[in-house]
Amino acid sequence: MNTIHFKKPDIKGKIEKLRHLSREDLKESAKKRKERRQRILEERKNSAFAKKMAPVYKWMNLFSLPLQAIWAMAINLIIESISRHSFVSAWSYAVETPLVFLYNSFMIFVTFSIVYLVRRRVFARILISVFWIMLGVVNGAMLLKRVTPFNAQDLKTLTEGLSLFTNYFAIYELVIMAVGVVAVIIWVIAMWRRGGQYQGKMHRIRALIGIGICCGAYVFLTNQAIDKRVVSTYFGNIAFAYEDYGLPYCFSASLFNTGIDKPNGYDEGTMEDINEGGRLTKTTTGLADGEKPNIIFVQLESFFDPAEVEFYQLSKDPIPFLRSLFENYSTGYFKVPSVGAGTANTEFEVLTGMNMRYFGPGEYPYKTKLKSEVCESAATALSALGYGAHAIHNNGGNFYSRARVYNDTGFDSFTSKEFMNILQTTPNNWSKDDILVEHITDALDSDEQQDFVFCISVQGHGDYPTEKVIENPEITVSGMEDEGKQNAWEYYVNQVYEMDQFAKHLVEEVDKRDEPSVIVFYGDHLPTMGLEAKDLKSKYLYNTNYVIWDNIGLKKEDRNIPSYQIMADVLERLDIHSGTLFNYHQQRRKTEDYLKDLELLQYDILYGDQYVYEGEPPITEGHMRMGVKDVTLSNIVPQPGEEKTYGLYGENLTKSSKIFVNGEQQESKFLNNTHVILNDCTLENGDIITVIQMGSSSTVFATSKKYVYQNGEITLAPEEEQDPPAKNWVEAFEGTEDEE
Repeated sequence: MNTIHFKKPDIKGKIEKLRHLSREDLKESAKKRKERRQRILEERKNSAFAKKMAPVYKWMNLFSLPLQAIWAMAINLIIESISRHSFVSAWSYAVETPLVFLYNSFMIFVTFSIVYLVRRRVFARILISVFWIMLGVVNGAMLLKRVTPFNAQDLKTLTEGLSLFTNYFAIYELVIMAVGVVAVIIWVIAMWRRGGQYQGKMHRIRALIGIGICCGAYVFLTNQAIDKRVVSTYFGNIAFAYEDYGLPYCFSASLFNTGIDKPNGYDEGTMEDINEGGRLTKTTTGLADGEKPNIIFVQLESFFDPAEVEFYQLSKDPIPFLRSLFENYSTGYFKVPSVGAGTANTEFEVLTGMNMRYFGPGEYPYKTKLKSEVCESAATALSALGYGAHAIHNNGGNFYSRARVYNDTGFDSFTSKEFMNILQTTPNNWSKDDILVEHITDALDSDEQQDFVFCISVQGHGDYPTEKVIENPEITVSGMEDEGKQNAWEYYVNQVYEMDQFAKHLVEEVDKRDEPSVIVFYGDHLPTMGLEAKDLKSKYLYNTNYVIWDNIGLKKEDRNIPSYQIMADVLERLDIHSGTLFNYHQQRRKTEDYLKDLELLQYDILYGDQYVYEGEPPITEGHMRMGVKDVTLSNIVPQPGEEKTYGLYGENLTKSSKIFVNGEQQESKFLNNTHVILNDCTLENGDIITVIQMGSSSTVFATSKKYVYQNGEITLAPEEEQDPPAKNWVEAFEGTEDEE
């Protein structure tokens, strides 16, 4: 057997050779490479294979447009197969909705038209094909991990795009994807070298005219497709929209069609007529200070009444407490802007009174507008009457850019999970909602005045497991043939049961305070369960449920209501008239041009000249703080028998508490809300210790006071050595990124 010998590379010799290279050597080397490349091209051109294929290439060039059209349809079918995880589903989509399929194929065809501007047409087609197929691959991969497809909002910043993948994929999956991407890049480079060039005469002016005609035809067809309802400009559920209208259209719509288009007739005079002499911007109430109630809105993740579903049986009612509220307090269906996902858009409608229908398809205003610009909301409307305004969410502060959004909409504080000592989670690792009760009461206790508290829950969040993960469920589901689907529903209704217990606990705690209070519970959207309208008693996929509890004797008035009207409705019941949009709903809800003028008003406030404010907008900058309780330190104790290890004691510590010594982060281990272990750290007299509440992407949400280590003890640094308080956390830590 022959032995394989490996020759040791002469690295030193090569370095010496490079050191002595002259300019003439470089020119000669470049000349030889060019000549070698030319010889290779000539050999390929004159090879037997090239001569045999010459008639084929001639025929392909002659019929390049129809062949390109066929390839565009093939690409469309490929990306839909990847996105839908099934060639059969993609083929059904193409056959059952041929106009949609052909429209998307034409969009791809238009992108291919640019190849006629270059000689390397094969390479250009490969590059464009790779773009579309990679778009399908990314979308298909994301849909394996979450319910919402890949859209332009995922690309708003590079950091968001990267964190998206690290949040949803395991390390080995990321490695496989990285290898795949590198392989594709190498192949594309190889095709650039080997793809050949068009040998005929270039007609670039004619090509530009052709591209212009294609683009014009695409614009015309798009308008026709929208007019004939082949595609839609409104996505109630972005996942359903991708299935109905195809990836190319939906992705491009989410990329280019954002915001509110300028409505016909928008001008200062029109807005003056709508405002009627400043009626919309006035703040009035018939309540005396002592009569103003605390107002608490609780958005329950994926909540609706499980009894609305008609294809299963439940062992018992999963919402006994909320059911009792339905019977005794104002309730009804709650019409939301999305199905199965889109929590932030329901939240946006409730907080601002704006209708999502006027925004771009699949848009999240939290990601496109409110994360960087101020906007009035229920927080500013109630602050004008002396209310404190607090937001609470048992998920990350950067999720949906909420920290920035709440700052830009006038909240005084936002308590995210970074400020919570969360001990109980669901089998899917979402925080259970009962943790919210103590933080709602903390918010109510944080100031002397009455409060508006806006709380977002997370326990009901999908994806719902199809295997049985709850050994002894409180509620069992039966009557379904699909065991996996039955397990998913059983998991969901048991989470809803615990959400009902959370609602009961919250009402009891608020009622014990003996303060006038109102609590509004509502669901943000139906769960991601593939529900169809025929499965529901209401026969409508955009209905959840709401109920308004109070201890001030409000009259029971049952009615169905859209989410963008709920805040105005509740405030009207309380004789509170504040906030431009809320006043508008109260005054104009039943008038003829209500929706038309609502669009004008939304455009004026967010994208127009704000004529309605007459130079006095209700919010010009944020002032929010994160959390309502400060982290404090009280003691430090060396760990017996362990070098460079200390026990650090204090209050309000959480898993997000990071310990810094002299400005450098230290290794630490969270034990509980009063005790953290500081590892591998040598402290010396005069060292400064601080605690930072840190969110994702290393966002600094809050920093404790400075503490000085001296002779084995820590003391609060003198006031003159403390950092001056920042105007708000956003200005203090500019440049941190958000994630979704």
